[in-house]
Amino acid sequence: MDGNGRWARERGWIRLKGHEQGSLAVERVANACMDAGVEYLTLYAFSTENWKRPAHEVAGLMLLLERFLSEKVAMMNENGVRLATIGRTHDLPRPARKRLERAIAETSHNTRLILTLALNYGGREEIVDAVRSIAAEVRVGSIEPEAIEAATISSHLYTRGLPDPDLLIRTSGEMRISNFLLWQLSYTEIHVTRKLWPDFGPEDLHAALADYASRERRFGEARENPAPTIIPS
Repeated sequence: MDGNGRWARERGWIRLKGHEQGSLAVERVANACMDAGVEYLTLYAFSTENWKRPAHEVAGLMLLLERFLSEKVAMMNENGVRLATIGRTHDLPRPARKRLERAIAETSHNTRLILTLALNYGGREEIVDAVRSIAAEVRVGSIEPEAIEAATISSHLYTRGLPDPDLLIRTSGEMRISNFLLWQLSYTEIHVTRKLWPDFGPEDLHAALADYASRERRFGEARENPAPTIIPS
């Protein structure tokens, strides 16, 4: 969800003001996803690299996370949104971690939309953690090295139980993956918009979905001269 800082800077405001506006975009986009029938929405909220930001900004982001979760749980339950998370969340500050755990528990019965927040998340770190977990199983003999395959790795990632993404949306014109879901994005379609995240709304989501719908997904296959679809009258 890129562009919060630039959005604030363009208006002469501090960066945290941009993050606050970005949190409002989360609600808009989640509602638009549900209206469009989208069942899974994953938001890259805080990366492992974001700890390098100024301490006051990091502290402000953690407080914003707590406030967002406290204010939105009732709305999530009203709309059938189940909250999930991926990342090394055990390293988050205790107040934010406890509020996150509470929100996940309080929304666990919902099924309309799975809203996953990537917090203290990094794609390389996720793969490292998966390899460590598999190596531990090999060491105790519960799995043979020769039995390790792609499905084995997928089942040890933070996202186990979630489908691989169909569509990745990059805001603010960024043309990189930024250490996000490196394993899972193998065949994901990518849509780039110059819109900054705080300005991203339902119309932008609909444009991204329309772009996605216009593409032919081959998954590595060659599909020359496909057979026509015949609809009997």
